[in-house]
Amino acid sequence: MNNSELLFYNEYEQFYKMTGQSKAFEKFCLDAFGEDFSQDGFSDVDQINRILEYIPKGDDVHILDIGCGNGKMLGYLQEKTGANIYGFDYSENAINTAGQLFKNNADFRQGAIGEIDYPEGKFDLIISMDTMYFAPDMEKFVLQIMKWLKKDGVLFVGYQEGDVMPKTDDVNTTVLAKALSKCGIAFEAENITSETYDLLKKKREAALLHQKDFEDEGNREWFDLLLLQTEGILKPYDSFAKEMARYIYIVRK
Repeated sequence: MNNSELLFYNEYEQFYKMTGQSKAFEKFCLDAFGEDFSQDGFSDVDQINRILEYIPKGDDVHILDIGCGNGKMLGYLQEKTGANIYGFDYSENAINTAGQLFKNNADFRQGAIGEIDYPEGKFDLIISMDTMYFAPDMEKFVLQIMKWLKKDGVLFVGYQEGDVMPKTDDVNTTVLAKALSKCGIAFEAENITSETYDLLKKKREAALLHQKDFEDEGNREWFDLLLLQTEGILKPYDSFAKEMARYIYIVRK
């Protein structure tokens, strides 16, 4: 790792250490997102419930989450469908927690995009919520994902531009969309920027509601980070949308 990557990794290690201990963060997630998936982003329960329609029925369904964190989102999907769950994340703390929380029909691995591989045609559904940005070669990675999918399998991506990735003109010109198109992979997309603006409002309100809980735990820095992450809603929506965009991409094999 270079110094920048090491700093980012250490921040995530500290984040997942905090989520494993903080009752304030658990309460914040429930109020902000409707479920505690230890979210460091925008995946509220309504977004995650959209995934359910792409999970086939049956006893031998396999789901992979790219950047699975501590596995709570996968655990929720498994509870709803009975699917076998797989996930990888480069945070050791996140993967250790996932392995402790979910032991049945579950496989969690520590590793980064480009380092992990799975058998061809393994998965009915592959999920990536706010993770595709970290692919060192987006075209190469989407081709690898397509290899991992079964025939008729689905890739479900929550994708944002304007923070980690520079914002482009529309849903068809993002880094991900251009990589898919270049590889000849058809996709469907939905712009959920307005929904995200409303969610950020709720996230900020929940953070302020639990400010004292964070402070009493000695976790004031995480509260401050939540306020920083939600500063966008202090602008009118039209100004926000010029700088930030969020999409859901669906790819069917």
